[in-house]
Amino acid sequence: MFRTINLKKLLLSLGLAIGGGFLAGAIAGTGTETYSQLVKPPLSPPGVVFGIVWTILYFCMGLAAYLIWDGPESPERRRGLMLYVIGLLVNFCWPLFFFRMHLYCFSAVWLGILIILVALCTLIFYRQNTTAGKLMLPYLLWCLFALYLNIGVCVLN
Repeated sequence: MFRTINLKKLLLSLGLAIGGGFLAGAIAGTGTETYSQLVKPPLSPPGVVFGIVWTILYFCMGLAAYLIWDGPESPERRRGLMLYVIGLLVNFCWPLFFFRMHLYCFSAVWLGILIILVALCTLIFYRQNTTAGKLMLPYLLWCLFALYLNIGVCVLN
């Protein structure tokens, strides 16, 4: 079964996710220099891994949002997209708190809020479009791993 792709919606969805992520990183100064100076918990990947992973995650998130946005109108769809946008805003702020302001413990709490938003969004996306829900799962799992890393940095620094 093939469906027509709404290229404008697809590019906007991908652009919002990927562009917002790169903008947050640029503003926050998430370079590996700050990260390399921190005492990190076990399993911490090298700093270069984060840019690669986040690019893939933002692509998956943008694609998931597109599938929902381009789907049938419903109150649940609107709730899912609202949670998605709020989650993007919360996600946008995290590197500012962590890298720019060095608020490591506050960042962990903020990340916990993000995880709740992402979990709820993923659930709604999954109920609307199973592919969209599955595309959000790596993001949720990475946020959980990021919380582990963030708590480790909070405790160790």
